Amino acid sequence: MTDARADVVAAVGEAHRRAWARVVAATVRITRDFELAEECVQEAYAAALESWGRTGLPDNPGAWLTTAARRRAVDAIRRDAVLRSKLPLLAGMEDAAVWDPASDWDSALGPGPGPGSGSEPAVGADARETMRRRVEALGDAVPDERLRLIFTCCHPALAQEGQVALTLRLVCGVATADIARLLLVSEPTVAARITRAKKKIATARIPYRIPAPADLPERLRAALAVIYLIFTAGHTAPSGSALVRGKLADQALGLARMLRDLMPGEPEVRGLYALVLVTDARRVTRLDAEGRLVQLKDQDRSRWDRAALTEAHEIIVDCLRSAPPGRYVLQAAIASLYAAAPAYDRTDWPQIVTLYDLLLEIWPSPVVALNRAVALSMTAGPQAALAEVERLEHDAQLSAYRYLHAVKADILHQLDRQAEAADAYRRALAAAGNQAEQAFLAAQLRRVDDRSTSR
Repeated sequence: MTDARADVVAAVGEAHRRAWARVVAATVRITRDFELAEECVQEAYAAALESWGRTGLPDNPGAWLTTAARRRAVDAIRRDAVLRSKLPLLAGMEDAAVWDPASDWDSALGPGPGPGSGSEPAVGADARETMRRRVEALGDAVPDERLRLIFTCCHPALAQEGQVALTLRLVCGVATADIARLLLVSEPTVAARITRAKKKIATARIPYRIPAPADLPERLRAALAVIYLIFTAGHTAPSGSALVRGKLADQALGLARMLRDLMPGEPEVRGLYALVLVTDARRVTRLDAEGRLVQLKDQDRSRWDRAALTEAHEIIVDCLRSAPPGRYVLQAAIASLYAAAPAYDRTDWPQIVTLYDLLLEIWPSPVVALNRAVALSMTAGPQAALAEVERLEHDAQLSAYRYLHAVKADILHQLDRQAEAADAYRRALAAAGNQAEQAFLAAQLRRVDDRSTSR
């Protein structure tokens, strides 16, 4: 690949990370059809690879992509309108009236930028007034396009599993395989959920509409889950070479902060924001100078973001005092306890086990039970923790979960059962998709293999 081509590929990739949600949101407003909008946006990104190589990189890649996608959407709608106008004629219904949705948007689009210019579309006074009225009609309940799109996808008519999968794919452009890793399901299952959600939107004629403030609470649970998973995918990438996808983690933090500002009275909104803050505060210490993964117990706590930890702690304390804690508040409280300890072995393990017990009552997740087993090993010993992990091995959801096998391997290593630990590390290594995690697990495997064969 030439240097020029590589620059274009890198620029398109960067535009995908930064502008995908905004381009999709702008296109959906025209199509009122998520599937068509996604198709038009994908075509725009493909066109950018070709066009930017000829004309050079635009000054504003997001504006270029938005205009390209919207033009494709208008063309698609016009083609459909022409087809529908001809069908009645074929059936002898010459007087049938046909509405052309594209014409409703022509004045708002303007001529658009020339190839490679990257400038915003030229918009006349009449068109600007039209756009202003439409924006006012849509309302400003949700101030950010990405957040608007999340709440739109989290429509209560859709199954929550479909809401989450569709939003991660559509809003964030997360690959289907990565969504499957995040949700602990198979890739075909995720693809089917996305397809069902799109079909439901189409058949039920669910509109693309910015929710009114009164509609936000019923969509909140799924929206919180989506933002949490966006952060999870950024904090530890499901695949690829880098451990952290910093821009994705930053996006989740920004969304959590905006949602906190939008709904300050919701404890779970504040809890999610605190959870993201306290977890992200350790980002710079999770890799060493050579790019190798560093476990929590070995991280340099003096380099953690103390301002973020303090802000998160204050939010958590206030939430715990004001109402019975929910899932995100409890998760944030657990993460804050880990961070508050002066050293890993001085962590308040009994309190963490208690918080996990409370969390399991309101959110009986096998992943929570696995995390509890790690804390249990520090209070009741590795044998008690191993019994819990072996019980969780029968949960089909965790059968290919790399952390289950990694936790079991670590416990077996503590019990000096090195051959079994090596087998568990091999299973964890086979399930890991992130190269940084793979390298760490491979090093752990070599360590226990050496101890096993030296006997």
